[in-house]
Formats: sequence, structure tokens, C-alpha cells
Amino acid sequence: MLLKNVKPVSNSHKVTDTVDIRIKKGVIKEIGSSLEADKKEKVHDFKGAYVSPGWMDMHVHLREPGFEHKETITTGCEAAAFGGFTAVACMPNTKPAIHTRDVVEFITKKAESLAVDVHPIGCVTKERKGESIAEMADMKEGGAVAFSDDGDPVYNSQVMRIALEYSSMLGVPIINHEEDLDLSRPGHMNEGKVATRLGLDGTPGIAEEVMIARDIMLAEYTGGHIHVAHISTKGAVDLVREAKKKGINVTTEVCAHHFDLTDEEIEKQKFNTNFKMHPPLRTQEDVDAMIEGLVDGTIDAICTDHAPHAIEEKEVEFIYAPNGIIGLETAWSISNKRLFQTKKLNLQQLMDKLVYKPREVLNLEIPELKEGVKANLTFFNTDEEWTFSPQNVRSKSKNSPYLNEKLQGRAVGIFNKGQLVLNELR
Repeated sequence: MLLKNVKPVSNSHKVTDTVDIRIKKGVIKEIGSSLEADKKEKVHDFKGAYVSPGWMDMHVHLREPGFEHKETITTGCEAAAFGGFTAVACMPNTKPAIHTRDVVEFITKKAESLAVDVHPIGCVTKERKGESIAEMADMKEGGAVAFSDDGDPVYNSQVMRIALEYSSMLGVPIINHEEDLDLSRPGHMNEGKVATRLGLDGTPGIAEEVMIARDIMLAEYTGGHIHVAHISTKGAVDLVREAKKKGINVTTEVCAHHFDLTDEEIEKQKFNTNFKMHPPLRTQEDVDAMIEGLVDGTIDAICTDHAPHAIEEKEVEFIYAPNGIIGLETAWSISNKRLFQTKKLNLQQLMDKLVYKPREVLNLEIPELKEGVKANLTFFNTDEEWTFSPQNVRSKSKNSPYLNEKLQGRAVGIFNKGQLVLNELR
């Protein structure tokens, strides 16, 4: 096929005039201006949209196996494609948990024919109980790219020490849900003025920071790679920044909603449970710190923590609702609004957070935008206004704080594994 009128953005391309891309058998055969299609080629005109190597979300919950009423691997990948992601890494809090090689291989097999690459993250501990190390080496051989007990922290420091020692041997990161449970529970939102006004138990930022400090010290001691999941507080960013300066092997990610929304939304939106997630929405000072961390490189990657829940699970009183929101379909619009439109990051810097760093953290092959390589591409714009209506939700669940909101900029398609997916609005 011939993909017409795209503006390339990558490490090897500055944003230039539009070009055409010829693809044969899934491989980029030619990049040039005003290419002519032969009779057998399908032509798709992208009308000046940008094209980059395919984006990756390194933190999603696909819910399968065990919670298919919330999401499946297929519907989760449909949501990912609509959001512009050609790859995702899925967390192991499934049922059964991803704590053995057979579950890892079940997921990769299920995703083989889909346009989105799915990389399973295995459990650190058996059944995510935090007691004994899971079969990490066997899972890695089966396709696991990292290890985490996400949803719960690896609470026992000795278990985390052993996990980090394994990580250094296996060459994979340990991704920890950074939370001191004794400090945080039974919090339902950020501890602060808003929680006090609303009469809700709060989760203080220090509950996140204490666990991050422990993990940084253990990573320094063992030489293992600790990856801080869904960072959310200014203090946490400061800890990671200082650890990186010391040369400690620590990386981190931030969810799009954590550099966009604050805890005040819970009051404004009258306890709308689609604003309940964990870590919770924090303060404006924390939001500003997330953006600063992205700008100075402290925060490596942008992710979503895409966490689908069925309507009946979220439509309850705020304190009884589960934590989590969907995010795959809206992450680019939020990043565009908060980072590109405000000139905090240019497109190449944004691609570093969406294309390169997630794969570097997980030691995955990085797609390139050049002739002779397999086509793994995301097509997107920065100016199109659109509404994230229920009809445009590709996820099986609809628990989003952005539902029915007008957004700017969207992914218009992806190409991966020989498949072109065009994202038409409904």
C-alpha cells in the first residue's frame, strides 16, 4: 500500500514537509515525495497527519484471563489502536495471576493475530501474595518483559531485595506499585484540604514516597533495576531525580491523568467515581511537578494505567467504587493539551516518552521510521477537535473522566504486523 501525505517525526527525522511511504509485505520499501502508486497498491491519504514509530503504553490492564466482563485482550487492543499505541505491556493482576509461564504464553498466543503487540508482565511473587518469588526466569523465557505485583506493592523488603537481585541477572526491571499500605489505607482520595471538606479518608503522598525511598535504596544495594509505577507526587519526583543523579538504576512513568487533573475534580464533579483511581489525583503542585519531571527527563515514559471496570462496579457510592479509569483512547489528547500545545515538549521530545523510553525500560526492540524495516507506525494530529463520546470508546468499559469531553488532537491510525487500522470517529 501507499500512505500519502504524512509528516515524519522520529529520532532520525525532524518534522519536515510531507512525504509518502510505500509498504510491501509489512516492510517500508520507500519513503519519498510524490510517489506514484502502482495498479496493485491501495492508497491512503493522511492529509498532512504526522507519522512516528509506533507508540507503546508500558502499563495497562487487559483483565484477561478472569475478568473478561471488564475487558478482553481483543477489546483492550482495539482501545490501544484507537489511542495510537502499537504495543502495550499488560499487568499481572488477572485470575489466574500471570505468575507462571503458561499464563504468559496464553496471553501472547491470544494476541498473535492482533495489530497491537502485547507484552505480558509477570508477577514478582506467587499469586501476588508477596510471600515467595514467582518463577521469574521461566516466565521470561516464555515472553514476560518485566515483573510486578501491580495493584499491590511488594511489601516485604527481603522479598523485594531478592526480586531486584533476580532482575539484575535476568536483565529486566521490577515495576513496583509504590504504596505503604499502613499509611495509605483506607484512603479513597488524596489526603488534603479537599478530602477534609468532603469528609473522605485520604491517602497521603508520603505513603508513596516512603516506599519509593525504600526501593531506591534496595536498587542501589543490589544493582537491580527498579521502575516506579504511576508516579504521582512532587516528593516522589524529587526522590527519583536525586537517585538518577547518583547513578542508581531507577526509571519511572507517569499517567496522563496525573499531569492533567487534580483532587479538586472530585468535589467539582460531585463524587463522580470515574475520578477515583490509585494513586489518587493529587494537588496542582503535584501536577506541575509531573510536567517538570517530564521536561527535565526525570520521568521516562508516559503511560495510562488503563484500568477498565464494568458500569455496575463504578455506579456505586464513592467509597465503595473500585480504583481505576480507562486511558488508552485519550492519552494523546491529554499529552497534546498539557505538553505540546503549552510548548513544554516538542513532538520529538514527546515521541521519546511514547516510543523510545518505554521500550528502553523494558529492553524491547525499538521500531524505526526508515526504509528496509518492518513498518510499525502511528499516525496522529495535534489540531483536530473531537468528542470522546460513548460511541467512540473502544474499550469494553467506559469508566473515563473524559467521557463526553471535547478533546484536541487524536491518533488517526496505526500500522503494525502488516495491518493498517484506521480510526474513524463514530
